[in-house]
Amino acid sequence: MITDESIQLVKDTARVEDIVGDYVNLRRRGQNMLGLCPFHNEKTPSFNVNPSRNIYKCFGCGEGGDPIKFLMTLEQLTYPDAIRKIAAKYNIQLEEKEVSQEVKEERQEKESLILVNEFAQQWYADQLYNTDEGKSIGLSYFKSRGFRRDVMEKFGLGFAPNSRNGLYKAALASGYKEEQLDKLGLIRNKKDFFWDRVMFTIHNLSGKPIAFAGRILKKDVKAPKYVNSPESEIYHKSDVLYGLHQARGMVRKLDNVYMVEGYTDVISLHQHGIENVVATSGTSLTSGQARLVKRQTENVTLLYDGDKAGIKAALRGVDVLLIEGLNVRVVILPDGEDPDSYMQKVGTTAFEEYLTKKRRDFLFFKADLLLEEAGDDVAARSDAIRSSIATLALVEDPLKRAGYLQQFTGRLGLEESLLVNLVNQAVADRREEVKKEQDREQRRRERNARAENAPGLPPVRPQRPQRPNKKDIPPPPTEDRWAGMQEPGFAGAEPPPAGNDDYAPDWGGMDDGGWAGMQEPGFDDSGGIEIPPPFIDGQVPEMPGKDPLKEALLFTGHTFQEQDLVKILIVHGSKLHDEETNTSIAGFLTANTADILGDFDSEQYRKVAVLVADYVRQHQQGPAPEWYLNHPEENIRQMAVSATLSPHTMSPNWQEKYKVYLRQKHPTENHKLYAENFLRIFRMEKIDRKCKDNIRKIKEYEKGDDHKKLVLHMKLQMKLDEMRKALAAELGTVVLGK
Repeated sequence: MITDESIQLVKDTARVEDIVGDYVNLRRRGQNMLGLCPFHNEKTPSFNVNPSRNIYKCFGCGEGGDPIKFLMTLEQLTYPDAIRKIAAKYNIQLEEKEVSQEVKEERQEKESLILVNEFAQQWYADQLYNTDEGKSIGLSYFKSRGFRRDVMEKFGLGFAPNSRNGLYKAALASGYKEEQLDKLGLIRNKKDFFWDRVMFTIHNLSGKPIAFAGRILKKDVKAPKYVNSPESEIYHKSDVLYGLHQARGMVRKLDNVYMVEGYTDVISLHQHGIENVVATSGTSLTSGQARLVKRQTENVTLLYDGDKAGIKAALRGVDVLLIEGLNVRVVILPDGEDPDSYMQKVGTTAFEEYLTKKRRDFLFFKADLLLEEAGDDVAARSDAIRSSIATLALVEDPLKRAGYLQQFTGRLGLEESLLVNLVNQAVADRREEVKKEQDREQRRRERNARAENAPGLPPVRPQRPQRPNKKDIPPPPTEDRWAGMQEPGFAGAEPPPAGNDDYAPDWGGMDDGGWAGMQEPGFDDSGGIEIPPPFIDGQVPEMPGKDPLKEALLFTGHTFQEQDLVKILIVHGSKLHDEETNTSIAGFLTANTADILGDFDSEQYRKVAVLVADYVRQHQQGPAPEWYLNHPEENIRQMAVSATLSPHTMSPNWQEKYKVYLRQKHPTENHKLYAENFLRIFRMEKIDRKCKDNIRKIKEYEKGDDHKKLVLHMKLQMKLDEMRKALAAELGTVVLGK
């Protein structure tokens, strides 16, 4: 332990302009000195050094302190290490208090292991640069990767020859112990562990060599491509990031770190001027590595290969970064490229432009990726959203989480209240799991403590709580965590008065879709609807329980409306629409939606519309419900079952937006008017969306000065406006809202 007198001597001797001047180019301005801040990225100097008071202060980021604080912050040193570094600069001999023999031996052992690794690094470098084997094999390989000599020396590259005892003999001859070589994994059974490989040195944050990685160059051999040093007293791979020692200055200056997978990626990018880059060395990220990064910056950009393995790597281990409160972004390279190869291919400028252009927030990247894979499958989309929400729940900052949630609501088109509940539940589940893990760890420590205190006694097993009698267990509550939530889009709907069975007819026990209460007196609901046979074994399939998220997904985009179109085709498609032309409801609807089939959001509903249109062309009428119920495709049969059980569910958004008032009979008997009104609004929705997309393109072409395309889309906009006006005039019983 350093004595107080020595510490005071260092404080009195150290000059802030000397210490800071080793890292920052300072220029005198009056009594002070000025330079670019090493702690954040700036173009105009705001970093001030005051020699008279022996302090520094950045008026841009707020960092400030004395010479010791400067080294501790910039170099990430402990207080004693900062004192020792300043003492070495001024040739001050430090006095240290007597410490316990155990502590002294441990410190000496670690220092001696570092010295052994320093010898090994120098020996590997000598083999690379000064032997025929090293030059012809190792040096040729590094040169083929385009590595310069100065960069190779900076990262401590070397070569382990084909000899199995070269390092072993050289180390013993230099006075190093076999036991130390074995502890560091440099030898095994008195033979070199690394042989016939190019060598990469792994440094700690202070730049000391703590481990090695060797890459084999021969092909078609039964050996791993890379082998690494085992963990030791000085090397714990979960707390190390390759290249961080060389990168941390630029990481702090640019306030961002790029994470790649391989050693050569780091070296290649570093050589081309992108120095704020580190490697995970092909392993999943750990909490120790995340904390190591956070001490340098809060912004992480994952840079991975464009193949499926690279994308999966981008998803793997990111949770630990989010838990530590880091801002995570992702850049996926073109398929078949890695950072090194793509840099060599396009050059530094194009590579940096690609990183800037393609960088995406990780949470949105993950959500978009999973949703794209899910396609139109509601169950798969539900799972994708739940997985994305579980990741969102890892964001501890409530304000940041709320910001993400707001954007998720817009991107997914779901009710905010639903997503809020899902996120809150995911946060609660995570905290409960963390609590369980802490309890398990506490029990493990207690067991170990008991075993140490009384080694002769068997471990004490915790008493399990006695199970209560089943009769004493109260029934489960009827409400779950979704209690009190309304179906999306039905806010404000009033339930039928109690005891009044005549208020709304029973249509298969399902919601009436907003039609109840809209009829004039004398409404005739005596017709009802029958479920056409046959079903398998004469039984109606049991409908699955409701999932709020899956049901809410039906409301995204135009999927709900497309589903309703299919329901009309199934339930009413075979009925007559026009006696004079003998046109069925199916013929009327498919003929008037043929031009917008390409605008459907749901591929499965578009497919049904196409199949029905083909049927109408062949038979001059629409298929009966039995055709759907007995269709060879399972999903179409399921649609038919759902449609016949809940045939009328007009979109609640339509009800609110267009103020639908049905003034005649119920749609069961008034299928013609129902189909006509539905079609007009359905087309209006599609045209509205086309208008919005077209207006966005017009704005883009106005900015891009593309006159030809601008004129084309302005003409298209005029036609779309005419179609909207015509539909509005035809809606009749539908009053357009503002």
